[in-house]
Amino acid sequence: MIYVFDSGPLIVMFRHYYRNRFPSLWELFDEMIENGGIISVREVKGELEDKEDSLSEWVSENSEIFLEAIPDEGLFVSQIFQIQHFQQLISKKAQLKGKKVADPFVIAKAHSLGENGCVVTTEKLKPNAAQIPNVCEHFGVSWTNLEGFMRTEGWTF
Repeated sequence: MIYVFDSGPLIVMFRHYYRNRFPSLWELFDEMIENGGIISVREVKGELEDKEDSLSEWVSENSEIFLEAIPDEGLFVSQIFQIQHFQQLISKKAQLKGKKVADPFVIAKAHSLGENGCVVTTEKLKPNAAQIPNVCEHFGVSWTNLEGFMRTEGWTF
C-alpha cells in the first residue's frame, strides 16, 4: 500500500506526536517514507512550507516525497471538477487569493496508484459534502484517517 498524505494528518502528527516523545512512531514513519510507502503531492508542500515551525523544516528536508502531478492525474482532477458539487473542494476565498489547494491532487495521486493507493486525511465522510472522503467514495479511491493508517500498518505504541 502507498499512502498519499494530505496536509491535515501531517499537521496532527507534528502538533501531537513530538519526535522526541514518540521516537518509535517516527522511526516507522521515516522508514515508510524511505521505502516509498508514504508520499504526498506538491500542493500539500505548498500548504505546509509557509509556516516557520518544525513541520515546515521537515517538509523542506523531505521535499522528495511531494510529487508533481502526472498528466493522467491532471485529467482525473478535471473529472472531479466536472461534478459541480465537488467544485466546492476549492473555496471561493482560496480561488480569490490564489491559494494552493491540495485536496483534488491528493485524491488524483492515490487514484493513479490504483488498488495500491490510499489517501490519508483528517476529513470525515459527511452526507452531501465536498470533502476528500466523499470524493474518494464517489470514484472508488481508498481513504483512511491517521488512526486507520496506523491500524492498517499494525502500529501500536
